[in-house]
Order: sequence, then structure tokens, then C-alpha cells
Amino acid sequence: MQINRRGFMGATGAAFSGLLLNGCAGRTGSAMTAPAAFADYGPLVPDPAGMLDLPRGFTYRLLSSLGDAMADGGAVPDKADGMGCLPLGGDEIVLIRNHELVPGDDAGGPLVHGYGSRNGSIVPGGTTNLVLDARTLEVKREFRTLAGTIRNCSGGITPWGSWLTCEEAPTGPGQRYGDGLALDHGWVFEVPAAATGLVDAVPLKAMGRFNHEAACVDPATGVIYLTEDRGDSVLYRFVPKTPGRLHDGGQLQAMVVDGLADTRNWSAPDMPVGASYPVRWIDCDDVEAPADDLRHRSAARGAALIARGEGIHMGMDELFICSTNGGQRKLGQIFKLVPGRGGSHDMIELFFESESEDQLNYGDNLTVGPNGHLIVCEDQYTDVVDNHLRGITPDGRAYTFGSLRMQTELAGGCFSPDGKWFFVNAYSPTRTLAITGPWAV
Repeated sequence: MQINRRGFMGATGAAFSGLLLNGCAGRTGSAMTAPAAFADYGPLVPDPAGMLDLPRGFTYRLLSSLGDAMADGGAVPDKADGMGCLPLGGDEIVLIRNHELVPGDDAGGPLVHGYGSRNGSIVPGGTTNLVLDARTLEVKREFRTLAGTIRNCSGGITPWGSWLTCEEAPTGPGQRYGDGLALDHGWVFEVPAAATGLVDAVPLKAMGRFNHEAACVDPATGVIYLTEDRGDSVLYRFVPKTPGRLHDGGQLQAMVVDGLADTRNWSAPDMPVGASYPVRWIDCDDVEAPADDLRHRSAARGAALIARGEGIHMGMDELFICSTNGGQRKLGQIFKLVPGRGGSHDMIELFFESESEDQLNYGDNLTVGPNGHLIVCEDQYTDVVDNHLRGITPDGRAYTFGSLRMQTELAGGCFSPDGKWFFVNAYSPTRTLAITGPWAV
């Protein structure tokens, strides 16, 4: 399915213009490639505050912390995860931030309405919006925008000015998190950037029920690509009936890689770095998947296995997908998927595979910077963690951009519309930071 490109661009207006600058529309072509001589930004400088070490010349600003008072009378909740940045107009931008809360976690205050409940109380997961002055980054407003969901892990911004927030929780009454859940969970929800408070929480059920991680939209077609955080996951795409109007429904599909059933490289290097393969898509049925078996049914029909699909970010001509523990060393992979244009095949390439913990150790959320570099957030699974922000150049070379001094993961990396600021979360206790400095060009 193709969309009239001129009409689609016009319909998205200022929001899409912001995405162009936010790295969501084409940051890896030859025009954006960094100079070949670039190796890294230099050694990290210890942070006197003991939060985040960065290269010389880079600084960060703390924007929001767990427990800060919000404009709606609540407090900033914990477990800040995926996040997107969108322009609002009037010299304002907004960060829409997931909170990966589960039943029993503190919601940060009373929730007056939301999607689901447990034993009569609205469950605490959801999103907060953080409205900033685009020039000064002054925090102007901060408030809850979605409630009643479980484990909102990551998501993705849309060209029509919203955030798709994904539940990493295919659970329901009598299942995980105890008895008392009123509804099934494991859905995608949409939060408008212009929201001023709690939105109506309506699940986008046609986009499937599974262990959702992240989403991204191809602005050329309106097709949405979706990752699944399972060791035996597959990659999905959602072809909407009406681009930009997801509640109209559509068709969920799974990715088949011609000649390759397993991309994980766990037992053998079946997919060499740099090798490209044609891709086709098969329609999924029974997408609401009461048994949480959508990936198994898709794989049985030929869909390619991926090791824990997590972060995903779209460019104009390609998208990047992070596999947390893929590869021969099980340290992480990054794939590049190029959607077909003009009737050509989609193609997938193993863009990067970590060979050592110093390159990438359990990548999670990722984004594409205005200079074409990927920035990947680490989320290690050890008793003592040493999580980093890792950069990867357009030609596939890894370097270290930051080191988190807190014992938690990094999440939600995204750029401001003007490309000056990189925003990122420390997961728990919630910290939202803005980083700036002499970005490579």
C-alpha cells in the first residue's frame, strides 16, 4: 500500500517537520554520513554529581525526577522507559514518557480513569507528558496522560503528532500479577502530543496482543513496524486501513526472510554482518491471541526468529531494529530494514553485531541522530550493572558516548526537533536528562 506522498506530508504539517529534525525521517543517507575520520568523542569525563559521565564538551541538564510535583496534583512516577519528543508549536516541545509500572506499584497519585483495573483500582502503568520551552528547556507543564495499563515499555512517535505506547504485558484475569485484573492487556495505545490530561485509553487491538516493545511509522506509507521482547520473537508490521487513523483497523503481518528462518546467530553465524536478504510479509490471524502464541503461529508459517526485538527507529528509507541478546556472543545485534519502493522487495541486513562488552552489552532503546549515528541505550542483566550510551557510526563502528553511574538502565533516547538536545531516562529512580554538546556532523 502506498500513500500519496504530497497529501500525506501536507496532512502531517508541523508535526512531521519536527520529525524530520528528530531523526525520524532519513538520517543515514550519504548526505548525512559523518566524516570517515570520526572515531569517537574522546574519553568520558567523570560526573561530579555521580550520575552520567560524558565526553568533554558535553553536558546534561536534569529535567524531571521521581516524586517531583506535577501540574495535575500527582507526582512523577517511577520506572521511566521509552520516550518520544514532538513539537507542539508556540516554541514548545513535549516529551511523552512511558512508565513501566505493574499492579502494586505506586502510580504517583490517584488515577481518575484509565483502561484497566485490578480489584476495582485502576492499574498504574501509562504515560506522562513533559512540556518544555523549545529554546530554554524550561519545564512548563508536567502531567499524566495515560493510565490503566501495564508495563508500558517503549513505543514510537507518529508523523501525525502522537506517541504509540506499548504494553509489554500479554496478561489478563487470573494470570500474571495476580487475580483481580478486569481486562486483557498486551496492547498498543495512542497518546496525542497535544494532550492536556488523561486521554481515553482505547486499545488498538488490530495491532495485535503480544509482548510489545517498540513501534515506528514509515512516513512514506503509514505502515507501522512493531517489535516483541521475546527470545523467540518475530518482527511485525501493521498496514492500516486509513494511514494516520489507527482506530479504523488494518492488517497485522509478520516478517519472512527468504532463505533464513533464524536471525539470532546463536548456534552458527547464519546471517553475516553486511549480508542482505529479501523480505516478504505474511498476514497474521487471530491477532488478539488469547494464548499469547502469535509469534509461535507466525514462526510455524515461516516468520524469521529474532532474539528479543526491542528498540526500533525509522528513517525515510530504512529502519533500525535492536535485538538485545542476538549474535554469537549474545551481546546484541542491530538490523537495518529497507522498505521496498515502487514495487521492489523489502530488504533486511544485519547492520551490526557486538563482539565484545565494550562495543555493546544488551542494547535496548535506540534512536538515529541528526548526524546519522545510532545512539543505543544499554540494559544489562547482571547483579551489578554498568550501562552505557553506545554510538554506532553510519558505517557500523561502535563507540562509547556515555556511562550511567546509577544502578539502573538507560531508556527512551530521543532528539529534540532542532537536533540540539538528546533526551534520555534513567529507569529507576526516574530521572529524565537533556544532553547537549559538540555533535559530530
